[in-house]
Amino acid sequence: MGEVSTIGLDLAKNVFQVHGADASGAVLFRKKLRRHQVLTFFAAQPSCTVAMEACGSSHYWAREIRRLGHQVRLIPPAYVKPFVKRQKNDAADAEAICEAAQRPTMRFVAPKSEQAQAAAIVFRARDLLVRQRTQIINALRGHLAEFGLIVAKGPAHVPHLVQAVEDEAEPIPELARPILRMLVATLHRLDEQIAGLDREVARRAKEDETARRLMTIPGVGPVTAVALAALAPPAETLRCGRDFAAWVGLTPLQRSTGGKQKLGATSKMGERTLRRLLIIGANSVLLQVARNGAPSGSWIARMVAHKPPMLVRVALANKMARIVWALLARGEVYRAPAAAA
Repeated sequence: MGEVSTIGLDLAKNVFQVHGADASGAVLFRKKLRRHQVLTFFAAQPSCTVAMEACGSSHYWAREIRRLGHQVRLIPPAYVKPFVKRQKNDAADAEAICEAAQRPTMRFVAPKSEQAQAAAIVFRARDLLVRQRTQIINALRGHLAEFGLIVAKGPAHVPHLVQAVEDEAEPIPELARPILRMLVATLHRLDEQIAGLDREVARRAKEDETARRLMTIPGVGPVTAVALAALAPPAETLRCGRDFAAWVGLTPLQRSTGGKQKLGATSKMGERTLRRLLIIGANSVLLQVARNGAPSGSWIARMVAHKPPMLVRVALANKMARIVWALLARGEVYRAPAAAA
C-alpha cells in the first residue's frame, strides 16, 4: 500500500467523510469522522494535500488543517460535480473531491484569513438590512394600496408612506394603524442601522491605503472600494485583468463550436456583491456622461451611441474590473487616458 498523497474531505456540520488516495490515485482509505475527530485525524496523517469544496466553513478548516503541516486546496463545487459517479452521497463526494484535486489543470480558491472574512461581514450585514428595508417599504406600499392610498415607487417616496400612516385623516382602519406604525418603526430602525454601517465603511475607506487608491477610479466610491479590498482575491492569484473580470462574472457565456465564436449573456459566475457594486458604479459614470457628454470619438461615446444601455453598463463594469486588478497588482493609482489628438 502506498503512502497517502491526497485526501478529499467532504465538509458537514457534524459528520465528515474523508477519502485518501496515493500518488497514482489508488484508494487507501474511506472514513467517517465526527466533528471533534477531524483535527486529531489530520494531525496523525503524514504531510499531504487536503482538498475540500469551497464554502463558508471551508476557509476555517483550511486554516486549521494548514497549521498541522498539510497543503490545503479549495475547489469550486461546480468543478467537483463532473467527478461524482452516478449516485450522490458523502463518500462519493469525498472521492470526487480527491480526484478533482489531482487534475493538473484544476483551478483552486485561495483560502481566506480570519481578517479577510471579518472585513466582509459588514457588506453581508448591510445587504441583509437593505433587503429587509426594501421588504418593509414594499409591505407598507401594498397594505396602503388596499385602502386606496397609492404611493409611487422609489426611496424618495418613503416619507409619503410614513406620512400616510401617521396622518389620522387618512382612511386607514384603526385596527390596521398600530400594525402599520410597527412597520414604520422597524423601517426607521433599519435606516439607523444601515447609516451606522455606512459610517463604518466610510471610516475603513479613509484608513485603508488600498481602498484610497481604488477610489481614484471613476465610479468607485467608498463602499465599492472597501468591498473590493475585502472580497477580491489576491491579485497575484490571477494572470490578468480579464481573469479578474471573469472571476467577478462580468464576461459573456461562450457557446462556441466549429471554430465559430458564439457569445451569450453575462455569465454572472462570481462574486455577486462586487459585480453588483461595479455595475452600479458604471451606471453612475453613465449618468454623468448623460449630463456632461463624453469626449468625441471615445470608447464610451461610441458605446452609448450604438449599444443598449444595460449592455453599456456591463461593458463599462468589465472595464472597471480590469482597472481594479491593474491597481491591485501594481500598487498604483488611476490615471485617466490621454485624449486622442
